[in-house]
Amino acid sequence: MTVTIKYFGSIAEKTGTKEEAVTLDGEEYDLEALKQRCFSKYGLSEMESVKTAVNQSIESSGMLKDGDEVSFLPPFAGG
Repeated sequence: MTVTIKYFGSIAEKTGTKEEAVTLDGEEYDLEALKQRCFSKYGLSEMESVKTAVNQSIESSGMLKDGDEVSFLPPFAGG
């Protein structure tokens, strides 16, 4: 299965990319496992403060399916 990962803001700066396609083993893959895999790959440490979205809907857990779009969003400041 293949998912598209999008990185935004400071996360994109740290990874050096805004988007990548990732091939995962199996028909389903856990969102938290994908987050850990990506953060480990790029040496990122602030996992708990990063929000995730699947197909443009904020999600913190769940199973991914082929073709999903996963976004990693940095902490936002409001005002």
